[in-house]
Amino acid sequence: QVQLVESGGGLVQAGGSLRLSCAASGRTFSHVGWFRQASGEDRKFVAAINWSGANPYYEDSVKDRFTISRDNAKNTVYLQMNSLKPEDTAVYYCAARQRSAILRVGLKNPESYDYWGQGTRVTVSL
Repeated sequence: QVQLVESGGGLVQAGGSLRLSCAASGRTFSHVGWFRQASGEDRKFVAAINWSGANPYYEDSVKDRFTISRDNAKNTVYLQMNSLKPEDTAVYYCAARQRSAILRVGLKNPESYDYWGQGTRVTVSL
């Protein structure tokens, strides 16, 4: 049974940092991504990485502040978020893709992913 379990969300002041974790189990994947969904908005791409922990890919608004990485021994993908802004407030979801062949830009599409976690809420206050 495939499971993606996110953790690490919370309330932080603007300028602060949080590290989200996504513990994956049940099978191997080709890519793992992070998406976020603010209230009343669609789910949007944040970052993705391949299963070996290489080739990170970021949405433009976060690429200088967020870092995606993978701990191979723990089968866990992290999203280190620095210099947080109120507009980063959202529920953050971990997603995993099992098929390998995909154009890089396809990683931005939620439909490219086969499995999803339950989400973890991040709130950034002024």
